[in-house]
Amino acid sequence: MTQPQGALLVGSVNYDDAETTIRTAAKMLGDRLRRIPDGEVGKRFHWIMFQPDVIGRAEGIERVGAEPIPFPAGIDARGLRIGEGVEAASIQLPSLGYASAAIESYAVFTRLRAEGAVPADVRFQVSLPTPLAVISSFFRGDDRAAIEPGYTAAILRELDAILAAVPHDDLAVQWDVASEMGIIERAAGYGAVMEAWWPGDPFDGLVSRLAALVDAVPGDVEVGVHLCYGDAGEKHFFEPTDAANLVRYANAVMAASGRPLTWLHLPVPIERDDEGYFAPLADLAPVDELYLGLVHREDGPEGAQRRIAAAAPFTTAFGVATECGIGRAPAGSTESILRTHAEVASAW
Repeated sequence: MTQPQGALLVGSVNYDDAETTIRTAAKMLGDRLRRIPDGEVGKRFHWIMFQPDVIGRAEGIERVGAEPIPFPAGIDARGLRIGEGVEAASIQLPSLGYASAAIESYAVFTRLRAEGAVPADVRFQVSLPTPLAVISSFFRGDDRAAIEPGYTAAILRELDAILAAVPHDDLAVQWDVASEMGIIERAAGYGAVMEAWWPGDPFDGLVSRLAALVDAVPGDVEVGVHLCYGDAGEKHFFEPTDAANLVRYANAVMAASGRPLTWLHLPVPIERDDEGYFAPLADLAPVDELYLGLVHREDGPEGAQRRIAAAAPFTTAFGVATECGIGRAPAGSTESILRTHAEVASAW
């Protein structure tokens, strides 16, 4: 039986604070991890859902609807629009919250490492959403193209602040890529959320946008890409026929990027333990680390091993992960999920 090498924690982990996440991950997975995230705790628990509350504070940005739409953790789930007569270029977006969270969690990370709870050679992982995810989810119509330059600049300012605060040899940056896959698959039932707003072939625009984000990470910082089909209610917004579009997109982005990816993560639906799903991996361009999201809490090590066996004929080496973050997994299931990673993966 093939035993994958290493494990990746995609980002979110269902603990209340960064210290618990980092300490537990290091203890349970040890030398199977090359990097550890902070678990996306606090407002980031629901991924990008806190961003409208942040962006909505900018002068010239309005919330859609008169009354807040309550969401867990005190988040207002209403969408956004550019105010009538407002020039998008004049809007000054505030700090988005990613850099401040990363800097705070990095202090925890370094303290735990000094205590010996985190191995010396493990990096601190920061997961960031692509601008497209936030824009497609919360803006509509012509506002999308208008706000894209400003929001892209804002997320890159967050990246720059992280790069300034965290030593580069200690840092790993992951771009979380979900809405892009919806546009590629043209996911039914999601309407305008999964529509491109730029001219020409949507795929070309998706490739150039993600390649630019990869290239924004300096060469002495690790960079990864997590391709995703979402996990709202632990369910994908689209169930892929196979891994072909994931491979096609990943290959195009790697070809268009000026620097190599450190790692690539591809999701694996729970019901797919057949070779047909994995066969397109034979066409994947070389990448230093490939992680397959084949760990699922519902069927644990047994299910992961079935999917590992199905993937093995089509790729020479890979590590394991969940298909998305585990921050929204049921309370009490986190350690079992981490234990499955440890059981099916060998040390690096």
